[in-house]
Amino acid sequence: MNRNEIICYIDDQARSREFWSALLGTAPILDVPGMTESDLGGVTLGLIPFADMAELVPGLWRGSGQRCEIYLRRPDAAALLDRLVAAGGALLAPLVPRGWGEVVGYGLDPDGHVVAIAQSPPADAEV
Repeated sequence: MNRNEIICYIDDQARSREFWSALLGTAPILDVPGMTESDLGGVTLGLIPFADMAELVPGLWRGSGQRCEIYLRRPDAAALLDRLVAAGGALLAPLVPRGWGEVVGYGLDPDGHVVAIAQSPPADAEV
């Protein structure tokens, strides 16, 4: 288990689990009622149904719009962006060079979280 975790509140745990498994090409590292976790390479992505969190933390309310971004750097960014769409996500912007020096594409997961996918050099490339 990784020390750091990003937790997204979701509407449908099964739908989100299937989306993230298809996008990442791996099974979750934890999948129990109320929590699915996937390894993002040093950080864990947690998926918790909003209804479960609302029971645990009084005062939570559903927001609207995009309130977070999951930024992934991968050597296979184009393939990952294609998988995002194939898995049921929505393409927002294709891979293009951005002003900060990276080539990045954007999409949405089924719960409306922004997923940024940046092209990184292959693991065996010299830096």
